[in-house]
Amino acid sequence: MKYLALFFLFMISIYCVSVDYNQDAVEDVSDFSEENHQFMEDNTPTSATTKSVKYEIPVDVDSKTTRDFIGITKPRVHLLGIPLRVLDSIFQAHPEYASDGFDFPVGKPDAQGYFKAQNFGDRLHLGEDWNGISGGNTDLGDPVYSVANGLVVFTEDVCCGWGNVVRVIHRLKNHQEFDYVESVYAHLQNYNVNVGEFVHRGENIAKIGNAKGRYSAHLHLEIRSFINMALGPGYSDDTFGYLDPSPFIRQNRPY
Repeated sequence: MKYLALFFLFMISIYCVSVDYNQDAVEDVSDFSEENHQFMEDNTPTSATTKSVKYEIPVDVDSKTTRDFIGITKPRVHLLGIPLRVLDSIFQAHPEYASDGFDFPVGKPDAQGYFKAQNFGDRLHLGEDWNGISGGNTDLGDPVYSVANGLVVFTEDVCCGWGNVVRVIHRLKNHQEFDYVESVYAHLQNYNVNVGEFVHRGENIAKIGNAKGRYSAHLHLEIRSFINMALGPGYSDDTFGYLDPSPFIRQNRPY
């Protein structure tokens, strides 16, 4: 009986360690900075305006709360984990928010008045950097638009060069390659959407920022074919799950 009790105590300790690992071991892999941008001294307010949540993400795993479920209970954890079956159920219930095409995130719909200061793949860049044509901080505070209809799954002020970040998952209808893609908008001055909200293509979701003075103002945009990844470093030679944003947008315009 003594050994049986010790066995159970051992198993309970293993379980507790595994639970703690699952909750805490996913370190903030966003502890990287985009060193290719000029550091600016002026800081910018990062407060977000509020808006009523349109859709509460359902929970069907281990009685976790919605915020536990999508991985944002702790500021240092930036890993989403929404199962495809949950996303499928959301967009089946709201088919009007499936993508009807993609536009550019600035100067909508065709990026008028903006240029790409850094392309996908430049110096291992995993996204695109959009700047106003006048350069410098002239685009600070300019509107950022959702590239397509979708569901907001992440809004947070992230450390170490990311600044304010918004992530939106998009359901693609009858696409030959992908059922879902995700758009990531970073270095924002502020954002005006909340987790659980639906957005339309071209809807103003944020303002261009400079990551609290870390860079000259610009928008960092990523489009990912592998959704639910950690936020990541922004630069890497491993491009698995990342798409070149502009070609993808051009190939999937609404007309």
